Amino acid sequence: MGCPLQKIGYGLPALKYLSRYLYRGVISGKDIISTSNGQVIFKYQDSETNTTKYRNLPTLKFLLLILQHVLPKGLQRVRDYGFLRGNAKATLFKIMIILCRSPNWLAPKPVPKRIAICPCPCCQQNMSCVRVTLTI
Repeated sequence: MGCPLQKIGYGLPALKYLSRYLYRGVISGKDIISTSNGQVIFKYQDSETNTTKYRNLPTLKFLLLILQHVLPKGLQRVRDYGFLRGNAKATLFKIMIILCRSPNWLAPKPVPKRIAICPCPCCQQNMSCVRVTLTI
């Protein structure tokens, strides 16, 4: 758990930070070691060194850190939608196969912009379309 105003960055560091909270809560009950005398001792995984560390905080400060990860009313967690929802394992498997192979046909091909060139019968300059009228 970082400090309240810690910048997590962009791209891969942000993805690694956020991925820890997609499938589980911020902290599980087994990681809280002790709660006594207005102090909470808990263990956490340091993302930089990948080691288990222990931290001792006053109860209110600990609760403020936890509440930073509570979603506002009306919002739901990311995993509840799209290909990360519980019953979309087949879709997720297909996506994983496609991303691992990444064949050439997946790359978007540029679509050439077509311009209708119609020369003026009098001056032979290119004419531009001003209006299209439908006659019935």
